[in-house]
Amino acid sequence: MFDSTPLAASSIVDIKQLSAADAPRWDAFVDAAPQATFFHRAGWAEVMQRAFGHRVYFLYAERDGVIEGVLPLVQIRSLLFGHSLSSMPFCVCGGVVALNEEAAAALEARAIALARELQVDHLEFRNRAPRHPEWPRKDALYVNFSKALDADPEKNMLAIPRKQRAMVRKGIEAGLAGEIDQDVSRFYRAYSESVRNLGTPVFAKNYFEILREVFGAECEVLTITKDGRLIASVLSFYFRDQVLPYYGGGVAAAREVKGNDFMYWDLMRRATERGLRVFDYGRSKVGTGSYSFKKNWGFEPEPLHYEYVLVKAAAVPDLNPLNPKYRLFINLWKRLPLGVSEMLGPHLVKYLG
Repeated sequence: MFDSTPLAASSIVDIKQLSAADAPRWDAFVDAAPQATFFHRAGWAEVMQRAFGHRVYFLYAERDGVIEGVLPLVQIRSLLFGHSLSSMPFCVCGGVVALNEEAAAALEARAIALARELQVDHLEFRNRAPRHPEWPRKDALYVNFSKALDADPEKNMLAIPRKQRAMVRKGIEAGLAGEIDQDVSRFYRAYSESVRNLGTPVFAKNYFEILREVFGAECEVLTITKDGRLIASVLSFYFRDQVLPYYGGGVAAAREVKGNDFMYWDLMRRATERGLRVFDYGRSKVGTGSYSFKKNWGFEPEPLHYEYVLVKAAAVPDLNPLNPKYRLFINLWKRLPLGVSEMLGPHLVKYLG
């Protein structure tokens, strides 16, 4: 909830843009603000610029030298997919986080003015909770899955529904082992094969290397092997008491030995041992395979609220694999040789957001 404490008449909220010198103050605010997420971290500005070449506008509201709110924005230009300003592309969420309504409203007003200055098609706010239900929005398309972890790993195992728990135990019985990787090489092999098989363009390997470099200990790779052979791998973010498995995948052999099932259990077990208390499975589109997979673990979907300001566009964008006009592309992409998909994918996916 926003602080409703009356403000002095002379107190003015200034909207400023993040600089390198501001990053520690920005992250200190994010660490302290209950509504903030990992996707509000200042490091995302560097990631978006270095990995994709996108322009960033990380805005913050300041009063008397104190940050009262943040709003990270990224501009994406594409001949194929349009021109947008979004908070935050490639992330679950990233909308306004503020200590009071005045700061929140000032940040939104500056974002809308910026969107008009840039002449984008639309401005997107990715929120966990609705702020402007009257604005154009995507209804019931994206949901997030998260669940509290018990301090006892065995209780977490028993909390998994019976059929899914059986899949995890099959992975254990298959002799699968997990280990923390110091680079993204094995992860990228598993991820790129898995994503290609779904018909989705892959990110460049360099993107994941930049994530590891920028976020350090808050970004970790867990790789699953059997007799030394790669089975599956997941790149996770860590924020406060949460673990967020964000990118992952498995090779062809993973299906037979239940590699993905074991991988997420092993991550959950390790998180519990580290004292973490929330397993955030992340975002899925309703009606997709990942949505069903997470439901099978006993996680309940929580709707995400993506709200839009239309500038040049007449309607909310519909860039998602459930859109029938993308089905042919998806089916063709699934048939590409893995090396070709790894070469072409990064040139497309950086514009999809």
